[in-house]
Amino acid sequence: MKKQIPNILTLLNLLSGTIAVIFAVNNDLVTAAYFVFLGIFFDFFDGFAARLLNVQGELGKQLDSLADVVTSGVVPGIVMYKLLQTEKSLTVFNTEFHSWKTEELDILPFLGLLITLAAAYRLAKFNIDERQSSSFIGLPTPAAALVVLSLPLITAFGSYDFVISLIENKIFLIVITIILAIIMNAEIPLFSLKFKNFSFKNNKIQIAFLAITLLLCILLKFAAIPVVIIVYVLFSLIENKLVK
Repeated sequence: MKKQIPNILTLLNLLSGTIAVIFAVNNDLVTAAYFVFLGIFFDFFDGFAARLLNVQGELGKQLDSLADVVTSGVVPGIVMYKLLQTEKSLTVFNTEFHSWKTEELDILPFLGLLITLAAAYRLAKFNIDERQSSSFIGLPTPAAALVVLSLPLITAFGSYDFVISLIENKIFLIVITIILAIIMNAEIPLFSLKFKNFSFKNNKIQIAFLAITLLLCILLKFAAIPVVIIVYVLFSLIENKLVK
């Protein structure tokens, strides 16, 4: 029975992602974001549970990627589609927070689905890439999903007018889409948040990153999410140079 615990957590990730799809399609992007966060939470702990119980296997690996395709691929793609779409009301359980500006419907919103395609491609590569056992090559799909899902949260709850105006700018959204699609599949080594041991020296990058993340979350709230991802990439580049 214990060998099924990680798979159950993975299925909860998939369930959360599927529910997020339903809310995103119905334009409740904030609630969709909450369920994606929940799915990513389960995604983190399914691997942790598998290592703790020593029940890692090929089934769990494949199931994990299938769940991530939905939670960290399909949902952010739909959300970006919605952000690029015509006038819609942003709601949380039918409570309106913000109205989006409108233009005639065109094919532009479908560009948001590049995130879904890039995420699926990245996950397929991950399953056959033996270099990514203890670190990552390219931005992990959950990190990219967090960037996308932070946008409606910043709009709904943020007080940064300049940032909100950027999020409502379609050119900015297209640029974000293209950057995320590229960086998910770029040959950029990124460090893992797994601690090697209890030594500060061997985990200084991870500890410094977590400390900065906590500070940014306190100061910026939801707006901290994309900043944290940028810091994550920068720290990885710094670590790569130090290793060399």
